[in-house]
Amino acid sequence: MPSPSLSPEKLAAAQALAQAIRAATADEIDELARTLVSTDDPHLFGINEFKVRELAHKIAAKALEQHLAQKKTAIKAPA
Repeated sequence: MPSPSLSPEKLAAAQALAQAIRAATADEIDELARTLVSTDDPHLFGINEFKVRELAHKIAAKALEQHLAQKKTAIKAPA
């Protein structure tokens, strides 16, 4: 599926979000790379596959957290 065309403002927001996601998921990406490099082909699936999927889910969850965090606005406490 092709990427949607974004306005300059949306493109800037997407780039900022991408940077925030990279920063928030650096540890998981490093662990993912270490897991893949240390696994030989016959053992890529099974337990290692579940570890890779778990890391991918953590990365996706952190991406959603970053997106939601950028949408939060300050609100006043009830008087």
